[in-house]
Amino acid sequence: MFDKQSLKRLLLPLLAFALAACAASSGLPQAGNGSAPRGQAMVTAANPHAVEAALEILRDGGSAVDAAIAAEMVLGLVEPQSSGVGGGGFLLFYNGRSENITAYDGRERAPAGATPNMFLDARGQPMARLDAVASGRSIGAPSLVAMLKLAHDDHGRLPWARLFEPAIRLAENGFAVSPRLARLVAAGGERGRLRADFAARAYFFDQAGAPRPVGYILRNPEYAATLRMIAEQGPRALSEGPIADAIVAAARRDPRRGTLTHEDLRAVAPRRLEPVCGIYRVYRACTMGPPSSGAATLQILGLYERARPNPQGPQSVDDWSAFLWASRLAYADRDHYVADDQFVTVPTQELIAPAYLDERAQLIDITRAPRATPPGAPAGQELFERWGRDEGDDAGTTHLSIVDAWGNAVSLTATVEGGFGSQRMAAGFFLNNQITDFSFEPTLNGRPVANAVAAGKAPRSSMTPMIVTDEDGDLVLVIGSPGGSSIVGYVARATIGILDWNLTPQQAIDLSNATARSSPVAIEGARLPAGVQDALTARGWALRDVSGLEESGLHAILVTRDGLVGAADPRREGVVGEIE
Repeated sequence: MFDKQSLKRLLLPLLAFALAACAASSGLPQAGNGSAPRGQAMVTAANPHAVEAALEILRDGGSAVDAAIAAEMVLGLVEPQSSGVGGGGFLLFYNGRSENITAYDGRERAPAGATPNMFLDARGQPMARLDAVASGRSIGAPSLVAMLKLAHDDHGRLPWARLFEPAIRLAENGFAVSPRLARLVAAGGERGRLRADFAARAYFFDQAGAPRPVGYILRNPEYAATLRMIAEQGPRALSEGPIADAIVAAARRDPRRGTLTHEDLRAVAPRRLEPVCGIYRVYRACTMGPPSSGAATLQILGLYERARPNPQGPQSVDDWSAFLWASRLAYADRDHYVADDQFVTVPTQELIAPAYLDERAQLIDITRAPRATPPGAPAGQELFERWGRDEGDDAGTTHLSIVDAWGNAVSLTATVEGGFGSQRMAAGFFLNNQITDFSFEPTLNGRPVANAVAAGKAPRSSMTPMIVTDEDGDLVLVIGSPGGSSIVGYVARATIGILDWNLTPQQAIDLSNATARSSPVAIEGARLPAGVQDALTARGWALRDVSGLEESGLHAILVTRDGLVGAADPRREGVVGEIE
C-alpha cells in the first residue's frame, strides 16, 4: 500500500519545518506566534464537537497532546456515558522529531478501604453486577486529568488553561443531544439505574420524568465551573476543595456506599512508562503495558502473522480463521495473567517473545475451529499454576487519534468504564465504576486470581491505544477503540485490515468485527464478505450475529504517500477533521 521511502518523503518536510523552528531556540515554539509548520494535521474522535475543539487548538499552534486534552474535555460533556473528568485512561505519544514513543498510565486505583471480598454478598457469592456497578463501591479515584497534565508538562505547547476553553463555552452555551446520547439516556444507563441519582435525573430528564429528546439543547454550567477550577489549579482541583468534597460525598452515599476518601484522591499518581512493543512483519507496533491488555493485541498480530505469512485479504476464510484462532489463544493468556504489575508478576515480555509466539502458533489449524484454548506457560509452570483464570469484563469507553503539524501523534483511550460509569454525578460529571473491572471472586478453583481486588491496586483494562511505526521509526498508523474486552480484538482486526489486507482505514473499520474471546464468536454478518460466515461455520466455528449491537468506536490515522488518511467508526458518531 505504501513503502518506507514514500513515508520519508511525506514526513521529511514536516521534520524540516520543525527543525528549522527549533534552530533559533532550544525551547518549544510559543502559543499563537505562528511557529507551527505548514504540515497536515488530523483528528478523528467520537463526536464532531470534540473534533472541532481539537482542530481549534491545532490551528492556534497547539500540539497533539494539547488537542487531545481539549477534545477529551468536550467528550466528557457530549459523550458523558463513555469518559470524562471522573474516569481514567491511557495515552501514547509519538515524538515526530526523536521518533520516541512514551506511554502514560492514568488508570484509576482501588481506595485504601477496598478489600478482596467487597463484591461478595452475605453468602459469599458475587453480587449482582448491576448492583455493584451502580454503587459507591465501584468508584476509583479519578486519574484522567492528572495523567493529561503529566503529558502536557512533557509535550504541551499552549498554556494548560487554554485547552479548556472550547469545553467551557460548549457547556455554558449548550449542545444538541445526539441520537446516541438520547438513546442511552432513555435506556436509563444500566436498566434504569440512571434515574436513581438525583443530579443525573435533574440533568437528563424533565420534571415529568421524560428523557431529553434528540436535538434538545443541554447546558451544564456545573461542568463549566469544574473545568474552570481544573484550568486554574490543575489536578489539585480534584483532590481538595469543593470538587473533591462532591466526589467523596457521591462515593460514600447509600445505597451500597463506598470507601473513597480525600486521601485516596490525593494519592493519585499517573505513571510515565515505556510502551510495550512487538514486531509485526516490517512494522513495530507499540501499545500499553499492564494493567492494560496491550500485550494481547500484540499476541494476536504475532500469531496471525505466523499462521498467515502470505495473507490474501478479507475475502479469505483462511485469513479469518487464522485471526479467530490467534484471538482465542491471546485472550486465554490475557485472562490468566494480566493484572496490575505493581502487585503481581505479569509475564508481559514473555507473552510476546518470538519463541513463545512460535510455540503457540503451532496450535493453530485454520481448517477447523479449536475445541479448547487453555493459557500457555510463557514464564514457566510455577507462574502458570499460581493463578486461577478470570474472565472479567469492562465496557463503554472512547478513543481519539491525532497527528499534529510537527508529525507528533497521540493515541488516547479514556473511560468511565460502563455506560455513565457508576451512574453517580458529582460537580457536573459522572464518576467511574472502574473497580468492577476487578474479579468479583478473589479465588477460583482454590487459587488466587491475579486481577483480584486490593487496596491501591489498578484493575485490569482492555484499553489498548496503539501506534505503529516502520522499522526506521517513522510513523505509520495511530489507532485504538472503545468496546470493553473486545477492544483487544477490534484494534488487532482493524490493524490487520489496514496493513495486511490493503484496505483503507475506513474500509478496515467498516468491516465486520469478530470477537473470539470464547465460543460463540461475535460477528457482524452484514459486514462480512459474502460466503465467509458460511465457510467459518463449515469449519466448526460457532458464530453469534451481533449486527447492530457492536460497540466498537475505532478511530485511525494512516500515513500514506499522499498524506494522512483518517477514519471514524460508523457504529458511533465519530468524524474526521483535518488541517491542510
